[in-house]
Amino acid sequence: MMTTTKPQALPDSEQPLISRRVFVGATGALLAARELAGDDRVNAQSAVPSSLIEVFSERESLRAAKAAVKATQKTILKISREVWDKPAVGLREQEAMEVHIRELEAAGFTITSRNSGGHPTAFIAQWSQGSGGPKLGFLPEYDALPGLGNATEPLVKPAENGLTDGHGCGHNCLGAGCTGAAIALKAMMLERNVAGTLRVYGCGAEENVGAKIFMAKAGLFDDLDAALAWHPATVPVTGTFVTNANHFMRVSWKGRTAHAAMDPWSGRSALDAAELFAHGVNLMREHVEPTARLHYIYEIAGVAPNVVPDEARIWIQARDTTTPRLNAMTDWLSQLAEGAALGTQTKATFKVELGMAEFIPNETLASRVFEHLQNTPLDWTAEEQTFAKACQKAVGANEAGLATKVAPMIEDATFGASTDVADVSWNTPVAVFGWPTFPLGVNLHTGAVTACGGTSIGDKGSLASAAILAAVGFELLTEPELRTKAKEELTRRLDGRKYQAVQNMDLQEMHEASARCQKAMGDEYVSGAPVK
Repeated sequence: MMTTTKPQALPDSEQPLISRRVFVGATGALLAARELAGDDRVNAQSAVPSSLIEVFSERESLRAAKAAVKATQKTILKISREVWDKPAVGLREQEAMEVHIRELEAAGFTITSRNSGGHPTAFIAQWSQGSGGPKLGFLPEYDALPGLGNATEPLVKPAENGLTDGHGCGHNCLGAGCTGAAIALKAMMLERNVAGTLRVYGCGAEENVGAKIFMAKAGLFDDLDAALAWHPATVPVTGTFVTNANHFMRVSWKGRTAHAAMDPWSGRSALDAAELFAHGVNLMREHVEPTARLHYIYEIAGVAPNVVPDEARIWIQARDTTTPRLNAMTDWLSQLAEGAALGTQTKATFKVELGMAEFIPNETLASRVFEHLQNTPLDWTAEEQTFAKACQKAVGANEAGLATKVAPMIEDATFGASTDVADVSWNTPVAVFGWPTFPLGVNLHTGAVTACGGTSIGDKGSLASAAILAAVGFELLTEPELRTKAKEELTRRLDGRKYQAVQNMDLQEMHEASARCQKAMGDEYVSGAPVK
């Protein structure tokens, strides 16, 4: 897959800036976005004629990155396969975290902190050369999902080692690509005597209580010139997409218990308060912006129908496209909770436990990534395509196999989901992209993703992503104008807004959230492929 061409000295800062890409239209962007989410109703490969997508020649930085990744291929694949073999859900993924730490230390990185930002499965590793120089961050993830532990077979089945967790979001590949890119980029910097600092942020528990939020709150991204990330997907894709801001709230009421038949007048029902709150939320839906989303469940609603409940609790999530809109909606929900308490003579407690900001895209970096996506081959064997089609058949998706073309660049599309990568994007420019590690039409958070991640399909994703990340990283280190342009774009998009972290959990609450939020709080579980 990777070229063995010997790297040469990279071009100097006089290299011309990248060309403007051809506008591919909102329809093409939407189709690519749907395929990224695993929607079987569309095929991104046929969304836009190839004649409308500008083709870029391969940069020397990408050729050098491919060679550096090839030299460290053994380490990258060791990380991916070992983490795949050690699946554990958020806050319990210490073994997977230690795999990354071990390989980073072996490569000469220093572990500068554990429990970073107060998060138990987060860490930071760093390596520097020269004085001053830019600072770049890499964002590996390594937590798994429950119920998806399986062998490398299309349908979920218990793993031979008896583990039931599995990497249904491809974090073994994601983490290996990010950590591997940092190690490869270090080798490129040493060979060419490039000054700078590489920092690897171990982003634990992304699927429930994401470490990036905790580290952003602690200001650990503030001094970066840029951060680099990717995510397993069905197609190679990047662009200026925006994810929603999101608040996770728990609302509880305390009342007074009584026998519902003998003396109900002595009681004050917390459940009445919860129901009154829920009714208010449903009336509220008519008067919020069309972009808003509200969804809730009852967590506590009494123990027996003949006992007036003295405790009730609702877990509710609110989302919108901007933080100010979300904050206004959260304030309204708080007022509803208090109003429900007043109406039932109970006491309300309203707590915003965790939140994610909206993602701030960066076209400057996305455009550079898009070039590299076009020059990184999708080289699948017949055996890999056969396995991919077997996975598609197992879930009732169109048996189209693995992607063979790059999706058109997404332009200013908004997704309903949320991600803690967004909290990083408020503090430094972020380059992010998707690369295929599972078949078209297959959803994230499924056994097929786990299975592919433990095969050569996932291996190729780890290696390709590492090369793309290392290439962009090298360009950021050596092209001051690229860094300046990316930072100026971030400043322009923020338009004076300041980052405010939403993280109000102690360690016990984090563990409680981890137990109840799996496969929900991570928010990447999407539907698309119909089940036959």
